[in-house]
Amino acid sequence: MSGVETMGMGALAPGQVEVAWIAVTPANVAAAEAADAAGVLDAAERQRAAAFRRDSDRSLYQVAHLALRRLLAERLGRDPAAVTFRRAPCPGCGQLHGRPEPVDAPGLEFSLSHSGDLALIALAADPVGADVERADAFAPGAGAEVANQLHPAERAELAALAERSPQRWAAAAVRCWVRKEAYLKGTGMGLGRGVEHDYVGLGPGFGTAVRAAQEPPTGALPQGGVLPPGGALPPAGWELRAVEVPSGYDAAIALRLPSGLPGEAVRVRSAELLLT
Repeated sequence: MSGVETMGMGALAPGQVEVAWIAVTPANVAAAEAADAAGVLDAAERQRAAAFRRDSDRSLYQVAHLALRRLLAERLGRDPAAVTFRRAPCPGCGQLHGRPEPVDAPGLEFSLSHSGDLALIALAADPVGADVERADAFAPGAGAEVANQLHPAERAELAALAERSPQRWAAAAVRCWVRKEAYLKGTGMGLGRGVEHDYVGLGPGFGTAVRAAQEPPTGALPQGGVLPPGGALPPAGWELRAVEVPSGYDAAIALRLPSGLPGEAVRVRSAELLLT
């Protein structure tokens, strides 16, 4: 994975996902602070940044939002300071407090996530969600309370892993969580929907070998033609993929598939973004 300063210009094709990860390095922090001082971030962003008590949190926020503005500006042919945002209608109630979206940018969706010293941004032509977490977020002996809130089939899969290998349980729990949050962000509902309703599974490498007794629901089976306990299937019409990020982190994206586009046609490109 090589560092790049640009992810591309112009419209994104259906099924194309551009993912950039940005590390909180001294050079990136300096660039973000300079951009903040120059007024590249808007008043709301500057106010939010100033509200952080810890310098590390402020730096992560500034780096992430400068990176987002640069990526959107490249696609839209604008100056980063000229990119403006609004709230989309909430899918649940219709009020304007849903996911943020760029103004006057039809066919351009984004999702932003950050954890530790890393930010992750996904761009696509269709609704997309992204999430990144530290790989030790569910270290052995921790995270059980959160994991116990997941979909019943996911809890069953994790319980089976816990009996064999606590270390694999921790890795699988993180993978499931980033897939879950990426999907929920993609729908526009976020964690407000709850994490127990939708099955996203543990992802490749953690599949179950349990076959459901009943006939499978309509839709494609997970890899290997095997259903998890209870016959749950991932959400129809969505493609979930792991994203390559630096060691010590786990990340995923979820893309709502354009009509008629199979999941295997989705193309995900991940690269580092440098702010200097």
